[in-house]
Amino acid sequence: MLDRIDFEPVFFAPFVSSSMTVESDWIDYNGHLNVAYYTLIFDRAVDEALCLLGLGPAYARSRRASFFTGESHIRYLRELAPESPVRVTLRLIDYDEKRLHLFQSLHHATEGWVSATSEQMMLHVDLGTRRVVPFPDDVLERIATMRAAHASLPPLDGLGRRVGMPSRL
Repeated sequence: MLDRIDFEPVFFAPFVSSSMTVESDWIDYNGHLNVAYYTLIFDRAVDEALCLLGLGPAYARSRRASFFTGESHIRYLRELAPESPVRVTLRLIDYDEKRLHLFQSLHHATEGWVSATSEQMMLHVDLGTRRVVPFPDDVLERIATMRAAHASLPPLDGLGRRVGMPSRL
C-alpha cells in the first residue's frame, strides 16, 4: 500500500480501488454479504484513496493527524454472494479546510453492476487532541487536484439522499 508521497499523484476520475473478494466469513444467515462488511469494503477503498493523497499511515505517524468518518449513508442495492470479486469507485464530491465529502459505489468487479453506494463526510483530526483541525496547505493542494479531476464526471444517482419514508399520497 502506498505510504507516502514522493511524486505528483495522478488522480483518475473516478478513483478505482484494488480488487477485493467477498470472504465466506462475511456471509450472514441470509446467505449474502452482512451489512457490516459493506462498511469494511468501503473503508478499505477510502484508505487506498487517502494513501494516494499522501494521507495514509505515514501521514498519521509523522503529522499526528488522520481521518475519522463523521457521517455515512449506505444504500444496499443488490446482494453479493460469497467469493464475489468487487471493486469500489470513489469520487471526491467536495471539501473544505477540514472535511472531505466522498461518494463511493461498490461494483461487482467482473459483471460491473452496483451492489451498494456510500456517501461519507470525513473529518481531518489531530490525533493528540482528537479534535477536527484544518488540512496543511500541501494536503489542500493535492485535495484540490483530486477534486478538479472528479469535477467533470456526470451526476451521481443517490447523492444527497436522505433517509426517510416515502411521502404518502
